[in-house]
Amino acid sequence: MNLELVRTFLEVERLRHFGKAAEELHLTQAAVSARIRQLEEILGAQLFDRVSRDIQLTPAGNRMLRHAESLVTNWRNARQDVAFGDADEQVAFGGSLRLWDALLQDWLQRLRRGAPELAINAEMYTPDLLTRRLLDGQIDFAVMLEPAQLQSLQIRPVADIKLILVSTQAGLSVDTALGEGYVHIDWGLSHGVEYRRLFPDAPPARTRVSQANMALQLIRELGGTAYLPAKLVSRDIADGTLHKVGHAPAIKRTAFAVYPTATGRLPIIERCLALFRQ
Repeated sequence: MNLELVRTFLEVERLRHFGKAAEELHLTQAAVSARIRQLEEILGAQLFDRVSRDIQLTPAGNRMLRHAESLVTNWRNARQDVAFGDADEQVAFGGSLRLWDALLQDWLQRLRRGAPELAINAEMYTPDLLTRRLLDGQIDFAVMLEPAQLQSLQIRPVADIKLILVSTQAGLSVDTALGEGYVHIDWGLSHGVEYRRLFPDAPPARTRVSQANMALQLIRELGGTAYLPAKLVSRDIADGTLHKVGHAPAIKRTAFAVYPTATGRLPIIERCLALFRQ
């Protein structure tokens, strides 16, 4: 069986939408539909009930789900066995683009210093691409903010990131800080919800970026404010380049490690994740 058909089935099941699955897989919606029809023809059973925009698994689809996850897991294990052989001192991991400057760069440096004999392959991707690479067995584990809830993946918190509102100008009120010069960083859907809960009357930000370091460099050069990781801006605050905005609440974001539930790489993964606790 073509494993791409199985991956397409899993993506449609996860998103419950053919169009969104097509976007994630970089295919046309017609191609996704054709793959699902081909898989259904091979199995001799309908996998999805398509009623208007509501897509649900059929009983056969629910049975296929367990086998599909197992197929992908077995293929991942086969790839690792062939690629790594008996070598245990290798690790491949992926990090979310949002987390690299805020958390993962420092952790990677500690990993490199603490395990000089370890062969490391580090990658940065969006959460959806990280999930696919995990399922395909291309990486051992990933670190991200809002992981997909899949039965084949183990998810555990590894670090909290404290975001504080800082400004290049001292003495600003919260309302002023969230005004014209505010740079909004996309920390994920949960952060957006929390931000709106805390500041329902704040105007939309004129500048929005995807990474902390982008915002930091921008306000350093042009002035302004942003919610940034406390650790990332500690030196700027100490030397007076940046100032904490008084009375602005801190916002916490949690980073999660994600790895396959059925993995033979758990000892090396645990060894890498232990450095987060430092």
